[in-house]
Amino acid sequence: MLFNTILLALREIRRNVLRSFLTVLGIVIGVAAVITLVTVGNGTTEQVTQQIASMGNNMLILTTGKRMGGPDRSTAPAFSVEDSAAIKREVHSIAAVTPTASSSVTVVNGNENWQTTVTGTDNEFFPIRNRSITSGRMFEESEISGGRSVCIIGETVRKELFGAQDPLGLSIRMNNFSCKVIGLLDVKGQSSMGSDQDDTVVMPLKTVQRRLTGSKDVNMIQISVKDGESTSDAISDIESVMRERRHLSFNEDNNFNVMDMKEITQMLTSTTKVLTALLGAVAAVSLLVGGIGIMNIMLVSVTERTREIGIRLAIGAMEREVLLQFLVEAVVLSSLGGIIGIIIAVIASLGISTAINVPYVFDGGVVLLSFMFSVAVGIIFGYFPALKAARLDPIDALRHE
Repeated sequence: MLFNTILLALREIRRNVLRSFLTVLGIVIGVAAVITLVTVGNGTTEQVTQQIASMGNNMLILTTGKRMGGPDRSTAPAFSVEDSAAIKREVHSIAAVTPTASSSVTVVNGNENWQTTVTGTDNEFFPIRNRSITSGRMFEESEISGGRSVCIIGETVRKELFGAQDPLGLSIRMNNFSCKVIGLLDVKGQSSMGSDQDDTVVMPLKTVQRRLTGSKDVNMIQISVKDGESTSDAISDIESVMRERRHLSFNEDNNFNVMDMKEITQMLTSTTKVLTALLGAVAAVSLLVGGIGIMNIMLVSVTERTREIGIRLAIGAMEREVLLQFLVEAVVLSSLGGIIGIIIAVIASLGISTAINVPYVFDGGVVLLSFMFSVAVGIIFGYFPALKAARLDPIDALRHE
């Protein structure tokens, strides 16, 4: 009986193809919108996680000032190389630590120039930041201790200054001195914060301090925690060392801040997940609108087919059979809308993910939930018209014009 009922429903849908298509359009749009937005949102979350992970494993960043309240960063005293050495010596849970000093500089090669960020540091910078040298070499100890004018450049700087030319062994100019290019950094692309990770020049710390900043101040200390060690314990130990070195009394707030990249990852991913859920909920409203459309068309269909219903009831059809016929018709419409919406969503998600350069993350749970929701919409909004058809009086139905 169910098979015959489905055949009758499909026959009625074929008799009014255009009306059936317009009826399920709301379901199609709703399902496609929900799946597409959730898929793209999941891809964005995955991209944020990957980009932050690419900046370094178990990475801590020590900066002056505080993020919320406390001493202002501009008035807090800077760090020194000795602070970095003390952390490395006294905190046993860390794998590597490097002091860094940065300056914004215009670099020049021939007729080409480019505004970039120059970072002074040492060789521990590379494993901490998960960076590698694709060609050339890292700094030699004599270059670090002597503050030699050598540098390692990122892909963006190489492209802007040298084009297709191999920069290794050549020199670039900045301010009043030249710097020999000894290496090229691997390509990282844009970070989750929107900055270009390849737009950088890395030099020995002493070189930057002598030639660019004119002081021995260290802007930032970057730290990598050993695998298996607790980052929270490491942060506590680092704070103890720094409070002692900065002579802070018991009742004074820290005039420095230790940022855990895992916390930043969790914050950003939770934000993108909330936004994804919100967008998905907004898109789901169109499913309800589609359900109202189905109920409206089914009511019209009941009115148009009143005599047919009366004949079926008069020759012995039971109320539940008529109810099932119209209910199945509504469910078939909503299910077709769900299937078409899924197909459109997969194509749209792939296209959008490619266009905005985020990973395509297929979520079978969302697809199944959207389809089941579309079926539920057909059942809920198709039940009332089906019940109305089943309760028609046969005699009154046969008299209907």
